[in-house]
Order: sequence, then C-alpha cells, then structure tokens
Amino acid sequence: MDIELDTDAPAADGSDRATERELVARAVAGDNAAISDVVRRLQDPLYRLALRMVWRPAEAEDATQEILLRVVGNLATWRGEAKLLTWAYRVGVNYLSNLRRQTPQEAAHLSLETYREGLADGLAAEDYRGPEAELLSAEVRLNCSQAMLQCLARDERIAFVLGEVFELSSTDAAWILDVTAPAYRKRLQRAKKRIGAFLNSTCGIANPEAFCRCSRRVDKAIEIGRIDPREPRFVKHPISPGGRTVTEAERQMIRLHDAAGVLRAHPDYAAPQAKMDAITGLLNSGRFPMLD
Repeated sequence: MDIELDTDAPAADGSDRATERELVARAVAGDNAAISDVVRRLQDPLYRLALRMVWRPAEAEDATQEILLRVVGNLATWRGEAKLLTWAYRVGVNYLSNLRRQTPQEAAHLSLETYREGLADGLAAEDYRGPEAELLSAEVRLNCSQAMLQCLARDERIAFVLGEVFELSSTDAAWILDVTAPAYRKRLQRAKKRIGAFLNSTCGIANPEAFCRCSRRVDKAIEIGRIDPREPRFVKHPISPGGRTVTEAERQMIRLHDAAGVLRAHPDYAAPQAKMDAITGLLNSGRFPMLD
C-alpha cells in the first residue's frame, strides 16, 4: 500500500516538519534508532484510534501492529505536506475502514435504538454497593461508550472519533478520510445527531433526566460478561506517560457535561509495550525489508 499525499494536505508547522523530515530520512536510510523513535511517536495515538474503532484492547493491539508496519513500510512516500501523525492516521483509517473482522455489534447489526433497549433491561433499582463499586461503575461507563460507538456505521464512527473524540480540525479530518471538507462535516453532523439523541434519551451523565446510570448497570454487566470484575479492561489499562488517568478523564467529562464529553472522557491509553517492543524488534532485525 503506497500512500500518496495530495496538494490539499493540511500544512504542518515548519519547525516540526523539519524535525520530522530529518527523523524520517534517517529511518528510511535504515537507522534503527530513528525507526524506533517513529514507532514510539505514533504507537499510542494509533492504538487509541484502533481501540475506538474495534472496541476491545486485544483486537486493537493486532490492528495497531498492522497499521504501524504499514506506516513504517511506506515512510519513503511521506513527503512532509502533513504532520507525520496526521499522515499515519490516514494509513490507519484506510486499514480500519476495510477491516474484514467485525465487532460483535457490527456482526449483530446492532443499532443505537436496540442498544438503548438492552441498557434498560436489567437496570437495578439502586446503585451497586459491592466491592470496588466506584471502579466497576467507571468500567461500565468506559465499556458502554466504546460499545455505543460500534453502533454507528464505520464511516460515521471514524468521522465522530476524528472530530469529536480526537478534536481534529475538519481540514485535517477530511484529508485523512480523503473526502472534501463539506462532505466530512455532513458525515460528522449525522454521527453527532445520532449519538447526541441516544445519549440525551439514555445516559444520566449527558442528561440527568435520562434513565440509565452506570452504577445501576454493574450487576447486569457482570452477569452477561460485559465486564469482568477480576480483570477490568479499561480502568486498569496502562496509560501514556504523563497522560490523563481515569479519574482525570472523569473530572473533565463532568466539567464539560455534554454528549461529546461522555465519549471523549477515556484516559490516554498506551499501546501495550510488549507488542510494541516486538514490532520494533522485527523492524530492526533486518529480516523485514520494509524500508527498501
């Protein structure tokens, strides 16, 4: 897969562009330290992109590995018209849009309306009072916001993630998706309308008058295997150095108190280091001729 930049690519800052050009030139020339640096710069943002698109961390790890291999293998085609991360997002979005593997929600053709009905089923009359109540309520919220994204069509999901979760400009997001800015904004508006209607009618965080409360979904989520109290996926997920914790993300969500804030308020997850080390080792081994 060769990624060609068009003339409408979003501009990168001059000093950042020069630094990235120099780094990429060294990586393309086979400098192992530069290759590792490229991987380190991109791995966590690309992992967070993959996680939002495929829901579960294990699948996101696999997708991130494939995206990073494609990014590094095509570094020679990056000419610096856009920031390196913006270009890498374009590679990632191309891969994730065409991923054959479906999330459980995709396979079941689950709509937001059907998902809303499922949340109403088994909602407890009172808040969960068992062990780790606060932690498990947060796990329900994080898992639920991931699941509701999967109820959007992939093109709408990607538009929403880029614009509302990652807060990219419409210029950058449109370029990543290889569509016009007006077409992107229309797609984003459609996704925002659907997500906003769902949250305002369902989620007690977005709308205090709505019926659902994370703390009242804990028992049901455990019963159906949606969360595992012994190994919660999201609240104990490693985060990037200096990144937002679960607590900090919760505070931001409460402060923003809007529909987008509910979806945005995840901690700054880090790509699993063992997987990233394996990728770097493969690239540095000389047995994987990606940079020729």
